[in-house]
Amino acid sequence: MSVGSIDLDSGELEVVGQLVDASNASLLCRLHNNQNGTPRQVIYKPRAGERPLWDFPEGTLSQREVAARVVAESLGWHIVPPTVWRDGPFGPGMVQEWIDVDLSVDPVELVQSDHELLRRIAVFDALINNGDRKGGHLLPDANGAVWGIDHGVTFAVSGKLRTVLWRWRGEPIPEDLLSDVEQWLRDWDAAAEWVGSLTTLLSAVEVAALRARADELLLSRTHPEPSPDWPPIPWPPF
Repeated sequence: MSVGSIDLDSGELEVVGQLVDASNASLLCRLHNNQNGTPRQVIYKPRAGERPLWDFPEGTLSQREVAARVVAESLGWHIVPPTVWRDGPFGPGMVQEWIDVDLSVDPVELVQSDHELLRRIAVFDALINNGDRKGGHLLPDANGAVWGIDHGVTFAVSGKLRTVLWRWRGEPIPEDLLSDVEQWLRDWDAAAEWVGSLTTLLSAVEVAALRARADELLLSRTHPEPSPDWPPIPWPPF
């Protein structure tokens, strides 16, 4: 399946199953909006199915997933599958294109590799303050891409970075990635359309914290180190 080929905003969502290992309601759906009548697979996470967390405002996790896609695309980093906020059978929530995983790729070997997109995802996670980057949230496809999913626990104001991608900790961030962040901030200052999208998905203080993390990355120009005040690796790690 060609990622990005689906118009996720329109069409009927038909629930066909549930991902039972997910902590919040994650429903596998067929999206009926193709002219040839062939449905496509998507994941639908309704806000009503979110489990409350003590450290995140209630009912905001699926919006954070959409915000992660907005940030990735505005950086020009195609590492989050197409994701939108829309209505569905159980109310509003996020809908994300399903990724067909290349099962020949060993997930442990992938996480331990120097794959170029993993380096990009590591910088992305530092920007969005990802508190739950498990190995199972990294999906390799048959075209050699690696997609990051499950971004509900992101954009907190306080530092919560937990990830399996610490292999570059303390190392200089590649210049091409820093250049992308610099351009991203210039676009922000020019009031690009995506900035408005973020303000509808996140609180004002969370948006300000996102900007501050970008400034900090450009100042340090290095991958962050694990914090002594927060568990560095999510559990379970996969």
